[in-house]
Amino acid sequence: MSAVNFNKESFDKAVLEEKKAVLVDFWAPWCVYCKRIGPAYEKVALEREGTLLVGKVNIDEAPEIARRYSIDTIPTIMLFVGGEPVAHVVAPESKAKIDGFISEHLV
Repeated sequence: MSAVNFNKESFDKAVLEEKKAVLVDFWAPWCVYCKRIGPAYEKVALEREGTLLVGKVNIDEAPEIARRYSIDTIPTIMLFVGGEPVAHVVAPESKAKIDGFISEHLV
């Protein structure tokens, strides 16, 4: 399954009420680096299906969510566990960095 697109209507239920861990990519369609890392992020979504919910928030369409989590640089990838943000990484340069980030923060 590819990354799920979260919007202001779906974010709270899908991310904050989810029992399993959720990885969220804050991005925008005009962000060149977001486009570059996008395929790697989609591979993470496919590989971790069933163990980790992987989604995306377009900050242009849901700026209130980005403000809530003080997102000022994109892409920012944030890990939520039990509905709480536990860690984030800004502009990971590869799929390996994303995988390492997940492994470091999920026990």
